[in-house]
Amino acid sequence: MSGKKFDNVVNLVEKKEYELDEALELLPKLKTAKFDETIELAFYMGVDPKQADQNIRGMVSLPSGTGRDVRVLVFAKGDKVKEALESGADFAGNDELVEKIQGGWFEFDVAIATPDSMDVVGKLGRLLGPRGLMPNPKLGTVTFDVAKAVSEMKAGKIEYRVDKFANIHVPVGKISFAKDDINKNIGAVIDALLKAKPSTVKGQYIRKCHISLTMSPSIQLNVAKLIKKA
Repeated sequence: MSGKKFDNVVNLVEKKEYELDEALELLPKLKTAKFDETIELAFYMGVDPKQADQNIRGMVSLPSGTGRDVRVLVFAKGDKVKEALESGADFAGNDELVEKIQGGWFEFDVAIATPDSMDVVGKLGRLLGPRGLMPNPKLGTVTFDVAKAVSEMKAGKIEYRVDKFANIHVPVGKISFAKDDINKNIGAVIDALLKAKPSTVKGQYIRKCHISLTMSPSIQLNVAKLIKKA
């Protein structure tokens, strides 16, 4: 992106809090990349991630999907391998997948595991954990119902997780999506975050929220109206 082009895009964003509908009207004007850019939400939360009960993490299904092809890997044994592949998993197996990952292979976006595979998967904690790829029963990614888990991930189920700076970043679709579909996805994310609010949090829970494209400046949203709209 040239300096002049970037300046022109930046100048379209006013220093104010936008209502969501207003921001969604502006977003297409900020598109500069040739590819179908992802729409992202960035939240600054009023939580202390150092406190275990405020370390927010969960899953949310986006009604309109993510607009991207999610590569799903399933650690499983026996008939569950066949079930995973028939359900749309890109990779399924056990020991052989562990060896590939230990060798530096990470060509997948989500990892699911059956409970009886976790003894082997546990060996990958130091490799998968930092990448946010470790299967977790609380997130529904450790389960014997691999068909349901794979289908949900392929359909647009995503993880949200607060980082050490109390920020949460999530994709909510593509700029090519219809406005109504983007609204539905954003509403689902806001609803999930509100339901995940720890009882120990005092004061403002969602302090700031920005929306942006993959390669655009961000637009600050009016949090109060965003929550009310959801």
